[in-house]
Amino acid sequence: MTDWQAEAALDNARWCDLMCRAHGVPGTFTPLTWTNPSRTPPYYPDAVTLSPEATAADLLPRLDAGPGASIKDSFATLDLPGFDVLFEAQWIHRDAPARTGASWQVVQDEEGLAAWERACGLSGLFLPALLDEATIVHAPDLGSGAVLTATGPAVGVSNVFGDWDGVLATAAELFPGRPLVGYESDPAPALRHGFTAIGPLRVWLRA
Repeated sequence: MTDWQAEAALDNARWCDLMCRAHGVPGTFTPLTWTNPSRTPPYYPDAVTLSPEATAADLLPRLDAGPGASIKDSFATLDLPGFDVLFEAQWIHRDAPARTGASWQVVQDEEGLAAWERACGLSGLFLPALLDEATIVHAPDLGSGAVLTATGPAVGVSNVFGDWDGVLATAAELFPGRPLVGYESDPAPALRHGFTAIGPLRVWLRA
């Protein structure tokens, strides 16, 4: 039986690593963790646990653990003295959505990526190198978009803004038959669209 929480954590860590590689600061994977010795781009953690067996000793020597360090505790199991909980969230999973024939456009170039960033209120964080490995989708007329990452048996869904129905329709067209995973600090909209909460996570920050 698939451990969807572990799959979601691994997919998310791969997305974090892709974001960091696009910014020239790649991280390192072990069976228990993903860590980055450099400070990562805004909104992205310096470490992600990939197993509930991971401890602070598996993480802290591998990153800059000074002020500003952030750790995604994927199973809400860590004890991290000196860190405060920045926020808590829920991993989510959904069986493969049905294909409807409707989908959003896939961002193909730097101009489209800049338009996507403006729509979600960001600037300069999402770089064109991301388009080689992630699928960034957009519905400009709806003011909606998301990132889809197909790194394992499930498709990761992140950075959703706007219409969840469109996210499902687009994922079904681009990755037919694949279940979906992700996390949300407010999972209610995803739960209304057929997702199930499958486990807690915490993000810790050292002030």
